[in-house]
Amino acid sequence: MAAEAAENGKARRPVGRPRRIEAGAIVDVARRILQEEGVGALSMRRVAREVGATPMALYHHVRDKDELLMLTLSGTAAAMERPELPEDPRDRLLAVSLHMHAVLRSMPWVVEVLSLGDLTDKGALWMVEEIVGAGIDCGLDPVEAVRAYRTIWHCVYGDLVFRRAMERRAEEPDRKRYFPDLLTEADAAELPHLAQLADQWLELTEDYDVSQQLGAVIDGLLAAAGR
Repeated sequence: MAAEAAENGKARRPVGRPRRIEAGAIVDVARRILQEEGVGALSMRRVAREVGATPMALYHHVRDKDELLMLTLSGTAAAMERPELPEDPRDRLLAVSLHMHAVLRSMPWVVEVLSLGDLTDKGALWMVEEIVGAGIDCGLDPVEAVRAYRTIWHCVYGDLVFRRAMERRAEEPDRKRYFPDLLTEADAAELPHLAQLADQWLELTEDYDVSQQLGAVIDGLLAAAGR
């Protein structure tokens, strides 16, 4: 009888607080998964397993996947030194936009996380502040400045997504390339410009200068607003 009671005591184990998990360990594991495998591979269950805890224990520290992503984003911008910005508001607008592009290009996993919507690193918001402020200093009203920021962000984000896609394709040299190879002389009547440029297309796109093109976008935004 005593032996049975002792055995039951072992089986029941007292219920207490879940095992303490270091926040740094959670973030380190999540960031490694994002860097190596992307957002699709990240889950609360996967992180819990890799830090040696149960999913339920992890939920005592992190509310959900969005909060996990926010924790992982936190501090990424602070790791990059802020550049010296020019006084001229148009030049400042371009300088901050290029800095944002450079920061995100060095951390492609961050671009993937940002694609989910309203997640961000609060420490990176100084760039948004500078872009909106520089737009206002250029003569845009606040609404125009916010819209200008969104246009700039779309250009930066779109370029980074395209570059990443091209890098992935380059890792598979045997993969069939469809564009511009699918264009033939028969397409010249319907697609005259593309057919004419097909042989130069790769060279022209590889020679893309994001600094020059962002400058042109900024000048266009200011000109359209009559500034």
